[in-house]
Amino acid sequence: MSKRYQLVGIGNAMVDVLAHADDAFLADNGVEKGIMQLIDRERGVELYGKVGPATEISGGSAANTIAGFAHLGGRAAYVGKVKDDQLGAIFAHDLRAQGVTYEVPLAPAGHKQETGRCIVLVTPDGERSMNTYLGVTEHLAPSDIDEAMMENAEWIFLEGYRFDGPESHEAFAKAIAAVKRGGGRVALTLSDPFCIERHRDAFAAMLKADVDLLFANQSELLSMYDTDDLDTALAAASAEVETVVCTAHEHGAHVVRGPMRFHCPAVPTKVVDATGAGDLFAGAFLWGLVEDFDLETCGMMGNIAASEVISHIGARPETDLKARFRDFGLKV
Repeated sequence: MSKRYQLVGIGNAMVDVLAHADDAFLADNGVEKGIMQLIDRERGVELYGKVGPATEISGGSAANTIAGFAHLGGRAAYVGKVKDDQLGAIFAHDLRAQGVTYEVPLAPAGHKQETGRCIVLVTPDGERSMNTYLGVTEHLAPSDIDEAMMENAEWIFLEGYRFDGPESHEAFAKAIAAVKRGGGRVALTLSDPFCIERHRDAFAAMLKADVDLLFANQSELLSMYDTDDLDTALAAASAEVETVVCTAHEHGAHVVRGPMRFHCPAVPTKVVDATGAGDLFAGAFLWGLVEDFDLETCGMMGNIAASEVISHIGARPETDLKARFRDFGLKV
């Protein structure tokens, strides 16, 4: 009997504030280019006041992945913490509108923190520099994990960014135990080299013991395995994890499972905003996987989805991804 959920994502619940900025603005305001920086509420207010016109879109890395998966017709749920406030209501409504089950208890209106938001500054080269106020999403707790939901999932998808939190590791452990009890599997995205530096031991233990599918970009994988050689990093990862997927920007993606290794070429695209490229890659790859496509086709789907999302502002698809797959000759 099939599971109720093909995929349950666990990660940050954020609202993205997307604005264009040049390199001079980044330098003048102490923003390091191309990475995610954690900021406090006061810094968030300061930056928000300095950016120009902005677009506000519900986001969070794993939430983007789940939205892309649901866009393709996948049965999905999401676990991430928001507050009973305006941005929290926007986040929940937006995710449910994608067809995603979202039932996480809201942090009360009197909570001292607010719904998280990420100020994404997009430079003319399409690179994004993320300034993240986590707010209540940092307080995801084991009590937010519905064990019955996890047991009824084929896969769970864990977001590396969510390792920053006082009880997040315990929440992940509870979710992993429940999905394994139900015969499901675990996918993890490393999210960012800085996440790896902060939580290297926790990531290493999880990779060895629990993870069936690892997503990382090239810089993350090199950081995780402390090498500057991609082949070495891929070999080290595949010795621990059944399936390893490494994205490499314009160089496409590498997929490794045991002795099999595929290179999936990138889809040439004019980059408007790189936000969400890895997220949508993972969403499309996972959809292909649960629909029993071969790994190389899953990688192609990931690259096609990533090319769509980087062609416009925002980290959610704006065109029919299945139609895009068919344009590339895939039978979906």
